Amino acid sequence: MRRRESFVELDARERARAVLDEGSFRELLGPFDRMESPHLETQGIVPQSDDGVVVARGKIAGQPAVVISIEGKFQGGGIGEVAGAKIAGALELAQKDNENGVSTRPVLLFDTGGVRLQEANYGLLSIAEIQAAIVALRRHVPVVGVIPGKIGSFGGMSITAGLLSALIMTREGRLGLNGPEVIEQEAGIEEFDSADRQLIWNTIGGAQRVTTGFADELAADDVTAIAEAIQAVFAKGVRETPRSSQVGLYRSLLQAVDPAQPLHPERFREIWQERQDAGEKTSRKAAERDYGNKPPSRGRTWFHMLTGGCEPIGGDVPSVLCADGSLGGERVRYIAVVPDPDSRFPRARQGEVGLEEGWAIAEYIRQAIEADRAGERRAIVAIVDVPSQAYGYREELLGIHLSCAAAVDAYATARELGHPVITLIVGHAISGAFLSHGMQANRILALDDERVNVHVMSKQSAARITRRSVAELEEATKKVPAMAYDIRSFATLGALDELISGVNADTPGDEDFALVRDKIAGAVDSARHAPRDLLVRLSSEAALQGGRTASIQVRRMLAEQWR
Repeated sequence: MRRRESFVELDARERARAVLDEGSFRELLGPFDRMESPHLETQGIVPQSDDGVVVARGKIAGQPAVVISIEGKFQGGGIGEVAGAKIAGALELAQKDNENGVSTRPVLLFDTGGVRLQEANYGLLSIAEIQAAIVALRRHVPVVGVIPGKIGSFGGMSITAGLLSALIMTREGRLGLNGPEVIEQEAGIEEFDSADRQLIWNTIGGAQRVTTGFADELAADDVTAIAEAIQAVFAKGVRETPRSSQVGLYRSLLQAVDPAQPLHPERFREIWQERQDAGEKTSRKAAERDYGNKPPSRGRTWFHMLTGGCEPIGGDVPSVLCADGSLGGERVRYIAVVPDPDSRFPRARQGEVGLEEGWAIAEYIRQAIEADRAGERRAIVAIVDVPSQAYGYREELLGIHLSCAAAVDAYATARELGHPVITLIVGHAISGAFLSHGMQANRILALDDERVNVHVMSKQSAARITRRSVAELEEATKKVPAMAYDIRSFATLGALDELISGVNADTPGDEDFALVRDKIAGAVDSARHAPRDLLVRLSSEAALQGGRTASIQVRRMLAEQWR
């Protein structure tokens, strides 16, 4: 009788070796290449020679494969510039293989808390590039993920997990956008008691996630069982409708939930089964939109300014505004997320991207994709003023990570199909909200204003989690611009296409409108005549002059070692 060998207890390198065919493991950009993060030592943190990510080539069931394994023991599996570039670069190379007729099987082994806060916006950029690569790659071959245990998959990497063709979890695995401790910090112990271990497992644990449709298979904590589960996914072939594109099903699921009533994990399992039995069809009554009585926000101001007298597209989520207008003689769809004090879900009333917002964004984009399938693809403009994703118990139980993944999926799909996707940052662009609404754009524009900022978390929360004072955190930003919140520091990283100066961000006049409109029109034209992937961000002047040096070098070295 075979003795069970724990997969959870293995380190990242051992896990990668375990899922590849025996004797086929070959590591790329390993410890002896000394490709360490250049951003940690200046903060008094000892770097690791593989930056906590193992990339291995080999075979799975005799077929070429690449396995990417995250080491949770280093910085909590956090994604910084080098770690993120290793993951994104490996997926990009696998995509090239598949496009060239070499079927290369990609597997991601998760053990991560999300963005590495000590590298902040480097991690945010890297995760967006990882997500773009997954959406592009999964058309050719299933992209398989495993969440075995220890840490699990949180933050932006939970959104990444939501994009996968198939997701395997053990009972020890956890999957959620916001960790229990973060929710408790942001929303209070009444919202989520991080010391209640049973509550955590019943909300975001492997068994609950598989039973309620957020993961595909619950596997035993056993090396052979995990390897066989991965092989079974590849044997089935490409999944035609990834979970993150099933907008109708999951929107109907949310409609079946009454947020005013207590919601227990067992009841949610029943609702999920009812929705599956009923299928994706659901009737949704459009909400009455009373713009005059809604709280002001920059997102709302600029949405109305740019759409002019265009009739808003009706929907049942008043916090997501959508309208079609024209720009330079062509059609444009504008989308903004704004505060709604009457939101069904109380944790998403201040302009956060919550459960309903992510799915509504996805629906508006996919409507445009479908309508334009036989003609010219209209541009899509994301107007961004989002303070964060929503923090809450219901949000995690009902899969806010997948709601965000649906928006990412829709934006990335539109971009790949030839819709110019333009982001205009007019206020806050924070964390999973920005990943969902803005980071998948061909071009990113921003107003040059002190209240325009980009980051992965509020200063207070980032200070608590990194065990620093806010003053110490601000001091660190002088050494690592990616940790800063201001838009000018973000511009040095190379992803911002233009910083628009001389604009009144709060009360724009006709000249402000004309300037921003012309900048958007120029970005649309530029996007129509350029490659559709996100690699353009690595070829900008700021990126080449030092903003993304490590990201560029990692990809070059991976390509050299790929064969």
